[in-house]
Amino acid sequence: MFHGRRLPIRNVLSWGLFTGSMGLLWSVVVYVVYTFGGLEWIRIPWMPISVVGIAVAFFTGFKNNASYDRFWEGRKIWGAVVNDSRSWASQVLCYVLPGDESEGAKAVRRDLVYRHLAWINALRLQLRQTSRFFDKPARGTRLRLEAHAVHMRNDWDAELAPFLTPEELASVSQMANPATHLVHTQGMKLTALLREQKMDLFHQIALMEILRQLYTLQGQAERIKKTPFPRQYAEFGRYFTRTFVGLAPFGLLDVFADHIPAGVPTAENVAWLVPYFAASFMVSWVFLTVDGIGDASEDPFERSMNDVPMNALCRVIERDLRQLLGETEIPEPEPPIDGILY
Repeated sequence: MFHGRRLPIRNVLSWGLFTGSMGLLWSVVVYVVYTFGGLEWIRIPWMPISVVGIAVAFFTGFKNNASYDRFWEGRKIWGAVVNDSRSWASQVLCYVLPGDESEGAKAVRRDLVYRHLAWINALRLQLRQTSRFFDKPARGTRLRLEAHAVHMRNDWDAELAPFLTPEELASVSQMANPATHLVHTQGMKLTALLREQKMDLFHQIALMEILRQLYTLQGQAERIKKTPFPRQYAEFGRYFTRTFVGLAPFGLLDVFADHIPAGVPTAENVAWLVPYFAASFMVSWVFLTVDGIGDASEDPFERSMNDVPMNALCRVIERDLRQLLGETEIPEPEPPIDGILY
């Protein structure tokens, strides 16, 4: 996720030049065929093309709203993870062996908090296990992913080892869904504490309710991850947008027909080529960029610069929970990499 309030101008220019240049090059081809090929019939009245453009704009707007809703739901899920993580740690410290400040009691509470830190990182890594950005990614995306790979913190053992014993890490890593297993282990630990009379029944019920909520949040995140954006909206939106961008230069020929006659341009009408090509550039830039924004927002748990910053949120939780435990060696906040929080 971009960390700054405004996109870097270099990114806006690079994306704009790429998408706009596609329309500009196509308009040059259309102009050459029209002027030197003598194919005046390729001029299409602008009115029907503008109607297509309006329909495409409505369709793309709907697609982008739906894509943003998926991103925002993902962000709300992780916001709830942050809140429930704080509640979990606070209740563990208050309910488990209350008033006992011995090293043994502290170790029991630390074990429950650390296993929760393992859970948030396991969930983050599971959501990023597979990524559509590694299925024939664009060159720019591939280069950025390679450059930022060290900052993405995707090493399973390195991320979970600080919070679990080697035996538990080896055991949980063999599970089909390690995050689910970690929450289940927390429940079993609470049952054992109740049996050993290290907490009472009402406090165990309160903590089990948080575990139930964690399962709910995990399931909601997995639902978004495993349910792709409906292809009928994504693909047809792309086809409609590209069709309109492809037709626009033919309609613009009709708009500028009185000033750009077929044949070699003269000194009097050559100046009219500038607004013709500029209009083609702008139509391509705007519509292809808007369509691309929807594509970039539809999958919030990938490894993209537009995704929910799960690394940063996990670090926020870790800092808060370690301070609640009274630890002094607290990791630094996750830094933005080239203005991007992962």
